[in-house]
Amino acid sequence: MAFTLKSSVISDGGAIAPLYTCDGRNISPPLNWEDPPAGTAEFALLVEDPDAPHGVFTHWVLYGLLPEANSLPENVMPGADGPNGSKQGKNSGQQVGYTGPCPPGGTHRYVFNLYALDSALGLTAGVTKTELYEAMGGHIIAEVQLECTYRKRQPAIEAKGSAKGNDGAGDL
Repeated sequence: MAFTLKSSVISDGGAIAPLYTCDGRNISPPLNWEDPPAGTAEFALLVEDPDAPHGVFTHWVLYGLLPEANSLPENVMPGADGPNGSKQGKNSGQQVGYTGPCPPGGTHRYVFNLYALDSALGLTAGVTKTELYEAMGGHIIAEVQLECTYRKRQPAIEAKGSAKGNDGAGDL
């Protein structure tokens, strides 16, 4: 079988539920993977928005997942230590932990990249994506992706003279 990454709440290429975004509770979705390659010593995860207006926005940096781990639960709490021996790094918002999709406009893609590594990196908590990539150099033995999309909810716009009466309070 092939190394795969799945989620019970995300279908590959489909929309992510608002619960996992800035329009909801902004919590991480549950993830699970199967059939990692032999020789995996550690897993690392990056979640990125390649459609961000100022370059790729990193939503989650997580590494040090034990080789016997095969899942991440929903709602991994922000902070240095994650589940299954993992550490969390800084996202593009300079926060340690997950931050959900919140595109400023239009529909954006969100890519969950899980890396199987042939060596335990021994990184401390709080590293950036760049630092993680540098440490992973030459150690990636397999990579799997899960991609989803999201379009931020737009606030309802009241029509002139609507529910607030004709006092102009609902005008734009």
